[in-house]
Amino acid sequence: MTLPYVEQGDPSGVPVVLLHGYADSHRFFDRLLTQLPRSIHAFTFTQRGHGDADRPADGYRQENFVADLAAFMDTVGLDAAVIAGQSSGGYTAQRFAIDHPGRTLGLVLLGSPRDFRDKPADVISSIAKLTDPVDPGFVREFTESTITQALPPGDLEILVAESCKVPARVWKAALAGLLEAAVPIESGTITAPTLILWGEEDVFCPRGEQEAIAQTIAGADLVAYPGTGHAVAVEQPARAATHIAAFARRLGVRR
Repeated sequence: MTLPYVEQGDPSGVPVVLLHGYADSHRFFDRLLTQLPRSIHAFTFTQRGHGDADRPADGYRQENFVADLAAFMDTVGLDAAVIAGQSSGGYTAQRFAIDHPGRTLGLVLLGSPRDFRDKPADVISSIAKLTDPVDPGFVREFTESTITQALPPGDLEILVAESCKVPARVWKAALAGLLEAAVPIESGTITAPTLILWGEEDVFCPRGEQEAIAQTIAGADLVAYPGTGHAVAVEQPARAATHIAAFARRLGVRR
């Protein structure tokens, strides 16, 4: 399966794999990548069905995305890495940390849900009605709903254009996979050091949910960003990069 990816940084640096969220692509991390120091060996790939990745007829359950992450790490030669996931990418990251603890140096959750079944019913209903070609107006509204701060010219257009590449069947199948999946922290134990980055204006993942994740994962640190919405890595790329780099360096020293 072809999954486009970006790699940057010193090959001897601490490896960090960035997982984008639902309906996004690796372009979601463009701004964050420019802020990461060279000491971080960063990777991000476009997940199945999204962006310019292959779009198989099926295979959009959480176990498929977890298996793809493991296979990607095998392909690029990573025995273990810090796994950082935005939104549903964080849901996948949680599951990976449970299923592959030996390959998870650390876990970074950026606007990551605790339980996807708690998400807004109107959004779920709207996605169920999608047909091809997916309405760009819907995609723009969906994207804008995750962002509180103004973005540099053109950045929002990139996010919308990437999400417009996702066919209706993948919007539906990927969402169904999230809704059907066992809640990670209710079905396993995360032992990896964990950093939670969360925007205080995030309407999809409220504070109580983030605090519950932090309380469930032993030793987890929760950092809240004022005036920031759900798309933490897009709205606060410099700040998020600083936190991720410092976290990864600490773990790298322990290896």
